[in-house]
Amino acid sequence: MADKIAIKRGSGNVFADLGLDHPEEEKLKAQLVREIRDIIKRRRLTQNKAATLLGLKQPDVSALSTGRVHKFSLERLLRCIRRLDQDVAIVVRPKRIRGTAPPRRPRVAA
Repeated sequence: MADKIAIKRGSGNVFADLGLDHPEEEKLKAQLVREIRDIIKRRRLTQNKAATLLGLKQPDVSALSTGRVHKFSLERLLRCIRRLDQDVAIVVRPKRIRGTAPPRRPRVAA
């Protein structure tokens, strides 16, 4: 007979659930790296070509490809995104309190 395993609902941020420092920053970095990898794959760039385009060394592109992002700052990743001809939008909105719906915006008739 199997032992029962306790299950705990995640917070939506695996980095926070793991107890890492600065979990929101780590989540954002992971999202940026995923986007960079997807663009490199879509464009069928070699690591050397991607390195030239991104202003990085080939080993850094390899690190991005394998998810080793500890040495990349947010600023450096944003620079890479911009070099791939992408725009970045930062949205600020009220924090959602768990269990409540986000505030509704009034509809404006056109």
